Amino acid sequence: MGAEGAVAIAAAVFAGSVALLGFGLDSAIEGLASVVIVWRFTGARTLSDTAETRAHKAVAVTFFLLAPYIAYDAITTLIAGNHARTSWLGIGLAISSLIVMPVLGIAKKRLGARLGSAATSGEGTQNLLCAYLAAGVLVGLLANTLFGWWWLDPIVALGIAALAVREGRQAWRGEDCC
Repeated sequence: MGAEGAVAIAAAVFAGSVALLGFGLDSAIEGLASVVIVWRFTGARTLSDTAETRAHKAVAVTFFLLAPYIAYDAITTLIAGNHARTSWLGIGLAISSLIVMPVLGIAKKRLGARLGSAATSGEGTQNLLCAYLAAGVLVGLLANTLFGWWWLDPIVALGIAALAVREGRQAWRGEDCC
């Protein structure tokens, strides 16, 4: 997650892509959620309902961390008419995430169901969200590169922000998302 986030953020800064930046920041947030799950299942917390509640709420907060910044950046990009440049690195990263993240997300959701852990399931949802984001980012980057549709990049970013809020609400309630 750290490498994916670092590459995405670097590619986003180089290309000026707000959607790619949202994707990179989401990777960092996924890493934070993974730390929460490790915390949840260490020591005496393994069988604690209180720890489970705290963990699934902490995972939910990680969804909310992404939305405001990305929404602001997307809106200002649209208003200013800033055009992202082509990012082949971002395109390649999005393709690899489309392959890896669904497998990881489904595995974590299954594990969460077996353990009765909404927090683990919610963290798997973040991996699935990453795959959805990768698909959106890929479409935005390719549309910009092939057709000059610069505006699609910040529109995709607004979708990323909205989806993060929706999934955060569901994770807060301990619901199985996505």
